Amino acid sequence: MKLRRLFITGMLTLAFLSLATAGMADMKAAEKWVDSEFQPSTLSKAEQMKEMEWFIKAAAPYKGMEIKVVSETIPTHEYESKVLAKAFYEITGIKVTHDLIQEGDVIEKLQVQFQSGENVFDGYINDSDLIGTHFRSGKVVNLTDWMKGEGKAVTLPTLDIDDFMGKSFTTGPDGKLYQLPDQQFANLYWFRYDWFKKPELRKAFKAKYGYELGVPVNWSAYEDIAEFFTNDVREIDGVAIYGHMDYGKKAPDLGWRFTDAWLSMAGAGDKGLPNGKPVDEWGIRVEDCRPVGSSVSRGGATNGPAAKYALRKYMDWLRRYAPPGALGMDFYQSLPYLAKGNVAQQIFWYTAFTAAMVEKGTPVVNADGTPKWRMAPSPHGPYWEKGQKLGYQDCGSWTLLKSTPVDRRQAAWLFAQFCVCKTVSLKKAHVGLTPIRDSDIRDESFTKRAPMLGGLVEFYRSPARVSWTPTGTNVPDYPKLAQLWWQNIGEAVAGEVTVDTAMDNLAAEQDKIMMRLERAKVLSICGPKLNEPRDESYWLNQPGAPKAKLANEKPQGETVDYDELIKAWKQGKAM
Repeated sequence: MKLRRLFITGMLTLAFLSLATAGMADMKAAEKWVDSEFQPSTLSKAEQMKEMEWFIKAAAPYKGMEIKVVSETIPTHEYESKVLAKAFYEITGIKVTHDLIQEGDVIEKLQVQFQSGENVFDGYINDSDLIGTHFRSGKVVNLTDWMKGEGKAVTLPTLDIDDFMGKSFTTGPDGKLYQLPDQQFANLYWFRYDWFKKPELRKAFKAKYGYELGVPVNWSAYEDIAEFFTNDVREIDGVAIYGHMDYGKKAPDLGWRFTDAWLSMAGAGDKGLPNGKPVDEWGIRVEDCRPVGSSVSRGGATNGPAAKYALRKYMDWLRRYAPPGALGMDFYQSLPYLAKGNVAQQIFWYTAFTAAMVEKGTPVVNADGTPKWRMAPSPHGPYWEKGQKLGYQDCGSWTLLKSTPVDRRQAAWLFAQFCVCKTVSLKKAHVGLTPIRDSDIRDESFTKRAPMLGGLVEFYRSPARVSWTPTGTNVPDYPKLAQLWWQNIGEAVAGEVTVDTAMDNLAAEQDKIMMRLERAKVLSICGPKLNEPRDESYWLNQPGAPKAKLANEKPQGETVDYDELIKAWKQGKAM
């Protein structure tokens, strides 16, 4: 018996020493990554190491596990896939395969898991645009309750949810958090700052239009500037130039062009942030959390005067002011065009591509590395009112599904938090330029880098940033409804139907899908309950959206000086 006790004691001692040795090895790996990769950080090294120690201990029960996560392909997620997954494995022993696929494919994988109940991925980074789908479906983990229940032991004490700028985007009408922001970027106005500063161009513009050449506040000024550069200036330094850039190919990404707040920029929806209430930027009216219609006849605004005006302007500008071939380009083909240096402005440009626009040697970057361009708030259409959202902001967010086994969900949650923890997040923000934490964007390292980023830092530090938001909770089934947009709008752009017909068809088809959802009762909470149609004049005469047609859809153009705008932002004011 004595020998047996000695043997057991020895084995326990060896096991303890083995665990202690392994723990020391994990901490050494963590220190290596903190020193060599995770700088800068808003945390001190000691605070970073404390976070890493927590990850090591919390991950111990899952050591040796292999999990799979998925996201769309952008530089931020490439960094997570190639660098952070490796670091996480060396520090915690959990192996992560982080797949990178197109955004539409991510949604398709989500739908497969929704419908089959089989675990396809252990964690998804998908746009918060699906928040209306997620909170209604009953298939997505409510993170607020998760962090207090099954996920409590694996929830980082220093996660600091309130530090996430996109927290409101991932919160349902019930006040619960359904997704954890991982990256975000806005669509802003982009323009050639150097051209706008040329004295001879400023003089010629003011002589023709009666106001200063500057950042357009409204669509009237944007159109005047597009006309001026395309048809008056025509060329700079021997190169033909254009006053506008966009894309028009009939393809799924044409839908993003519009669901990403184009109608809201025109002013089609109601006041309210992050999204219009009761009518949002898709034109969907919601009452008591239930969608009641898209068509004007049901109180919606998808086919209202403001929406039809927005589509007409998009088509008009694309044909009159964009470079040859733009009409046949898709989203991906149009992306590198601004870097060629022959476009004066773009009303709608995703800041996710800032990194590609600051590469030295391109025509839009000065010899010292500073950009010749700047980004600023997008101009608004004549139907827009103060208090409405002014543009779109993408917020790719970690999403956990109930059909994922709990242990795999817990391991995926650890990796999700690793990718956004304060030890890692500032460095990741510098790599992908898609900041998620307020503390990160206000760090001194971004203050130093700001002159090289064309207004990105100033925008995210300004009070204006709250007016750029993703698709909200009014949209009950994003995958089903989103595909209707590019198909119907594509027909109008191709000249197959009129603008009126395209938007009327879109509104009617959205209502049909919501009617099917209502009848099938497939949404566990807040499902659609459509209003009965009535004469459109009833709704057009009510306050708010849908809004009646304006007598004058082109008011006087208005601009603001960019340098004055930046000065106001730095003082905490919105212009």
